[in-house]
Amino acid sequence: MPDNVRLLFVGDIIGRPGRQALRRFLPSLWQKYKPTVVIANGENAAGGVGLTVKIAEELFAHVDVITSGNHIWDKKEIFPRLDKNQRLLRPANYPPGNPGQGGGIIEDRAGQRIGVLNLQGRVFMEPIDCPFRKADEEISLLKEKTKVIIVDFHAEATSEKQALGWYLDGRVSAVLGTHTHVPTADARILPQGTAFITDVGMVGAYDSIIGVRREQALQRFISGRPQRFEPAKGQLVLMAAFVEIDPATGRALAISQEIIGEENGSTAK
Repeated sequence: MPDNVRLLFVGDIIGRPGRQALRRFLPSLWQKYKPTVVIANGENAAGGVGLTVKIAEELFAHVDVITSGNHIWDKKEIFPRLDKNQRLLRPANYPPGNPGQGGGIIEDRAGQRIGVLNLQGRVFMEPIDCPFRKADEEISLLKEKTKVIIVDFHAEATSEKQALGWYLDGRVSAVLGTHTHVPTADARILPQGTAFITDVGMVGAYDSIIGVRREQALQRFISGRPQRFEPAKGQLVLMAAFVEIDPATGRALAISQEIIGEENGSTAK
């Protein structure tokens, strides 16, 4: 019998502090979980907005797949790389003609095939193609090659994320939410075997407003005017989810959350 797939999914990486936190805390999660595949959302890894080629290469030293979201388009230099690297994904439900791909098949460290699909929500976000219908289309293709399918759903509304989780229950191994940077306490395995969490959280400065300097975010709320955002500094935190999957069925066997901070080096589920 093949070994179980052991997925470590890392939340949105925010700027240089997020990259520092990834380097600092990922080794302890490796020791604890011994993952066969590591996926991270990297759309905010370059200065808090977007992704550059250099920073993508830096992240690939630590993770196997980089997913993204609406901010993947903020640094144009990454566009050609989206077409060349099948482990660097953008949301699949952007209209045809955009650079890159939103899903594909990789092999984990045990040589097992894993499907990865990146989708983006539409509630309070850009009115792109329907993530539900696009999921139907992409999953049918991925299932021809593997039963293990991981979905990063980059969305604003918790209701939309939960809806997709229930919609895909039993058809994919995990639906893991990103984008809002605040971890939710609803990690569970749905009745048909799909692991779900509304939002995994973020990797960056803990004493911040979703990874941004507090004074900048507050000024925007108070004044109502546009405000430049920069990644906050200070105490670091890494938020992630671990999912164990039966490769024979594609069903999730377990899901747990991890929050690792500098303050005391402890982890919390």
